[in-house]
Amino acid sequence: MSTSVKKTLVLGASDNPDRYSYLAMNRLRVKGHPVVAIGRKRVRAGDIEIETEKKEYADVDTVTLYLSAKNQKEYYDYILSLHPKRIIFNPGAENPELERLAQENGIEPMEACTLVLLSTGQY
Repeated sequence: MSTSVKKTLVLGASDNPDRYSYLAMNRLRVKGHPVVAIGRKRVRAGDIEIETEKKEYADVDTVTLYLSAKNQKEYYDYILSLHPKRIIFNPGAENPELERLAQENGIEPMEACTLVLLSTGQY
């Protein structure tokens, strides 16, 4: 169980409070993790600016995915270029192809739920 701060990119972010990505962004912030976010619309979710472009973020520890496998393809190179320590494939985002690419690039793929990891102290 780690208590270190982990800068997290939420990919598939939404400003809709009913979406899991929205809940994850808020829970990450409550737990003290810096959050950057990319989604379909350039909007704010609380104090988090959701971007639409693939920005070059430094020191991203974790990428947490809220996109289906087919919608992840356009982000493969981008995700790998960030050199995160891990990629979390939330339920519905499982993707064996990207998991293999992650492993080949020294990135830990995890099929898990960000919200569960946070609530159980395993994030």
